[in-house]
Amino acid sequence: MFGSKKKNTQSFTDVMAQLRPDLSRESLGVGPDFPGVAPNPILSGAARRRNAELKTGALALGVLVDWREVSSEGSPRVVLMLDVETAEGTTFRGIADQSLTITELTRLSPGQTFPVRYRAAIMDHYVALAPDAEPTDVQLLSDLIARRKSA
Repeated sequence: MFGSKKKNTQSFTDVMAQLRPDLSRESLGVGPDFPGVAPNPILSGAARRRNAELKTGALALGVLVDWREVSSEGSPRVVLMLDVETAEGTTFRGIADQSLTITELTRLSPGQTFPVRYRAAIMDHYVALAPDAEPTDVQLLSDLIARRKSA
């Protein structure tokens, strides 16, 4: 009765792309299947489930390509873009949504290699840094990838 009955045809992803073009799928270098960066992962049930699954995900190596600061309330929250290589030889662009300390943020530089975890069954571009990974497991993975590249 009051107001317009016009339906909103813009999706959440479209609105986010307008508000933060630096976080669009094209800018991040991911395909159309990427669900996007949650504005606040603490409030998103899907993001909390994803982060819990990533903590137990498969180990891979990611090379830092670039990063974008998303917010700086408390500790800085950044979106890291990584070129990820798995133990099986699969490569993909991974996106890690991480809270870092100021010290960690100032030490970021393109080309750095990080151990990351990913969900092998889903392969949705989401990864998480794995600072808890055993150094011996990371070294074995690194050696395996190096052998595959040299062969």
